[in-house]
Formats: sequence, structure tokens, C-alpha cells
Amino acid sequence: MRDGGDRVQIQRILEQVFGYATFRGQQEAIIRDVLVGKHALVIMPTGMGKSLCFQIPALVHRGESDRRTITLVVSPLIALMKDQVETLVSKGVDAAFINSSLTRDERESRYKAVAGGEYALLYVTPERFRKPEFLQAINQRTVALLAIDEAHCISEWGHDFRPDYTRIGQFRQLLGNPPIIALTATATPEVQQDIIRQAGLASEEVKLFHEGINRPNLKLDVEHVWGADEKLALIRHAIRDDLQTDSGIVYFTLIKDLVAFSDRLAGEGIGHVCYHGDLERRKRRQIQNAFMQGDSSLVLATNAFGMGIDKPNIRFVIHAEVPGSMEAYYQEIGRTGRDGLPSRCLLLYDEHDLVTQMKFLEWSNPSAEFYDRVYDLLARKSEEVAAFGMEWIEKQIYAKSSFDFRLETALAILDRYGVIDRDASESEFEILTELPPKLTDQNQLAAKLQRDRQKLYTMVQYVKHAGDRNAFIHGYFGLPYATG
Repeated sequence: MRDGGDRVQIQRILEQVFGYATFRGQQEAIIRDVLVGKHALVIMPTGMGKSLCFQIPALVHRGESDRRTITLVVSPLIALMKDQVETLVSKGVDAAFINSSLTRDERESRYKAVAGGEYALLYVTPERFRKPEFLQAINQRTVALLAIDEAHCISEWGHDFRPDYTRIGQFRQLLGNPPIIALTATATPEVQQDIIRQAGLASEEVKLFHEGINRPNLKLDVEHVWGADEKLALIRHAIRDDLQTDSGIVYFTLIKDLVAFSDRLAGEGIGHVCYHGDLERRKRRQIQNAFMQGDSSLVLATNAFGMGIDKPNIRFVIHAEVPGSMEAYYQEIGRTGRDGLPSRCLLLYDEHDLVTQMKFLEWSNPSAEFYDRVYDLLARKSEEVAAFGMEWIEKQIYAKSSFDFRLETALAILDRYGVIDRDASESEFEILTELPPKLTDQNQLAAKLQRDRQKLYTMVQYVKHAGDRNAFIHGYFGLPYATG
């Protein structure tokens, strides 16, 4: 650090702005390193305070410089950045976000504010770097720190790869090569090295801060079941006691299964709310707020629910089906027991559910031929696409009516790669560029599918593991585990 006064300053910010008396774990060491311009890779369990590791440096930088200094936070999650900004603003921090949820007028207004010197912290998605107007605005500022949230998205070996994240090294050059802090809750050793490489850095340039993943207050249970009736009985039994004063989440893979269980629980008088991606954004926000404020203590949800859920008294997380990967499982169970009290993580395993997960892997990994077919349709039939929308597209893509989500995946991936722009509406697609090699090379796509299958197989191994489940999880993430 620059001098001893900085320690006093960061302690004052911790207390006066964020309301904490002491730092947790390695937070202070991370902040001190970042403030002297060092690069950091931070692996810290969900809910343990990763955000403070870049928020406090942002306020220190802002306090000791003119209004040109800014900390830029790259995040893939629109809902999470909105939550973080709202929380910061409520604490008097000059923060904002810019993403596709804003109207054009709102984005232009914030670009002007950025160029004019407002905001100590600015949250953006990686796709924002494609926009010349954003680059023009941010180049009017001095970026003191580049924070990469959910950094596992950089890695093709991670569980939520985002193509634009692979350009982080280029982004950093455009910003004048500021120091980087990359943060994630989950990363195998392979993913850690990929994060550093994709950021354009060498291993020796980056200090690893690993808080471990041990959550001794979490009880990890697996129950083998056969059919919906057994699942319902176990869910009913698991939630019976904890919902009197605390909260819980039941995760489902498919929306139709969630709705079916919701109907049965409602028929038994068990109050709850449902959250999934087919709900409109306003409704999802209402449900999340009701859960966070304690108005609804039980939520049935798909994996669309959870990012930004920092609720201390979630007493259980139940997986009604086996998750697709250990990373997803660990992230989701990490939402329970953040107050340190005993909490339960129950996974219900029905071998028939593996068929659903295998289908999901196929839907999530379209072939090169499928990408080419979708791209060709959007390019050649743009007028029909704009006029008749998604239902028409589906009829052209699928030979017959089927339960198939490959089209949704393909459109999302084309958008992520910057091949199409679907900002205007869900039925208007502007072709921006040709298909990238990664989407035309069937060997690469097949290798990705095989990696995803291996992740699912690891979950089956976890389910059937006869020993300490915490030890299994630690081994997967390449960490030592002490039973004592």
C-alpha cells in the first residue's frame, strides 16, 4: 500500500459505507494488493463478500483523485448488477450500470454521465465493449481497476462460458492496461489457469486468493427416489419444519415439472411462489422481492433463480433433479446457510432424470450444421422473420413439432458471439457478421458436448459416492480437505 493511512481509510469505508466492523478472511489482503496495482484472482464462496474486494478500492481511488477515475466492473448477469448498484446507491455510493435492460435514451444519458465524470463504479456486460458509443464514453475516464465478476465465464472449461469474456485482454488494452481483479465462487485448477490466460496475463503476474469452499454448517444429503410421488413426500417432509421461521428453495430442471409440483403442493395447502425464465421480467422481480423480504418463504425455481440472492436464513436447498454439473450444484447449495447456522442441501436422485439432463446437453450444444441452418434462415428470410416471429422460425427449423430447445440456444449463442443483434425485439435479428470458426468446427463443438457429458457423469459419481461428500467436492475443485 502507499502508506499506513490507506489502512485507516479502507477500515473507515468498511465501517461507514458498508456497515461492517471487521473484514472477513482475506478481504483486506486482497484490497491492499489491488490498491498498489497488483492483479488478483479471487475464489471465494458465494455470499462471503467478493464484491467488497473491488468496491472498497473503487471508493479509495475516487477519494484520492479527480473525477476522472472510475472502476469498471464486467458482469454477465443483468439482474445481479442491478441488485448490486441499487444496494450501493442506497449506501450513498455513486454507482450505475449500463446494459440492454435500459432504453436507448437511458443508455445515452448514462454514456454522457460517464464521459462527464460521474460514477465511482460502473457495471457493464462484456458485450457492451462492442458498442462504439460506450468505448467513446469510457475513454474519457481513467480506469483505475478492471473487475471481472463471475470470472469462470471466461473459460471454455467453465460452466457458463461467455464468448465476449475471452476478449478481456483486448478490453484491458483499450482501457490503458489497468490492474485486473477476477472473482468467482467456483473454478477448478484448469479453469483458474484459463482465466489468467484469457485475461492476457501470465501466472506469475497474478496472485491467487483462494478462500476454499468448505461450508461446515451445510449438511449434504442424497436420497434415491423412484417417481414424482416419492419426490413429493421427501420435499414435503424436508420443508415441514424449516418454513416456520426460515426460507427454502426447491430447484427443478424443467418448467413443466416445476408447475406440476407447484399444483400438488398448492393442493395440500403449502404456500409458495414459482420462479422461472418464462415469466416476464417484472413478475420475476416481484417474486424475488417477496422471497427476499420474507413475504414468501418457499420458492420453486429453475436455475434462473439465485444470482444475487443474498438472504442469510435460507435453511435448505432441495434439488428435485440432479444438476448438470458440480459447479452448478455447488453454486446453488451455496445460497443456503449464509448465517452460519445448520442448513440442509438435499439432492433427490431418480435415474430417469438423467434422460432429461442428457436431452438438455443436446439442446445446449447444437451442431455446426444446425448453427448454419439457423444463420442461413435469418440471413435469407429476414423479412419473414421480422413479420412472423419465433413461431414461424421454429416451423422452418424443425422438421416436425418437437420438444426441442436448440433454436433458443443457437440464437442466444449467436447473440453472445456478436453474430446477430436482437436488442430491437425478440423477433427482429440483424446479421452483424459471419459465423465464427468455433460455431462451424464440428470437432470443437463435439468436444464441448463431451466435456459437458463428463460433468454430468461427475454428478452421478457424487450421488453414488459412499464416503464424505465434502471430500468429493473438494477433490473435484482440486483442494485439500481436512476432516478434523
